[in-house]
Amino acid sequence: MKKKRSSSTDSFHDTFESPFGTLYLLLSGKTLKGITFQKPDEIPRKGDAPALIKKELKEYFEHGREEFTQKIDFPKGTEFEKKVWLALKEVPYGETRTYKWLAEKVSRPSACRAVGRALSRNPIPIILPCHRIIESDGSIGGYSSGVDIKRKLLDIEYYTKLSKKG
Repeated sequence: MKKKRSSSTDSFHDTFESPFGTLYLLLSGKTLKGITFQKPDEIPRKGDAPALIKKELKEYFEHGREEFTQKIDFPKGTEFEKKVWLALKEVPYGETRTYKWLAEKVSRPSACRAVGRALSRNPIPIILPCHRIIESDGSIGGYSSGVDIKRKLLDIEYYTKLSKKG
């Protein structure tokens, strides 16, 4: 029996060592489909992520890279969720916005809770910076990978941005 050759669209994972430990990068071909802070229950085969994503994540953590150019795609999500996730790109590095601001940005001003639910399902944190969304009263709000990680990501960005000014 002939062995089936894998195509470039096969799903696979790679890892990246971050200040928070191992990040799991989920890909299909050269397209990033997910980042998780914990090993997924169902993890596809191991492969090599494009050098670009690892380079950009390294630059984010070490030097404050503000924009990512890695191609991304969403394997799941409603149209509303995808709209919320993509709107996150408009929140500047080292700054925060509120759930209300994001709800207004996606033309659903009374949908703050729905925005929060969409953020909890964000498949590509860091690249789509849901950690930059906080409560209207200035409190940190939730984060699917834990509030400690959210706080640390905000701290990294805040102090990196401060050091660039100096």
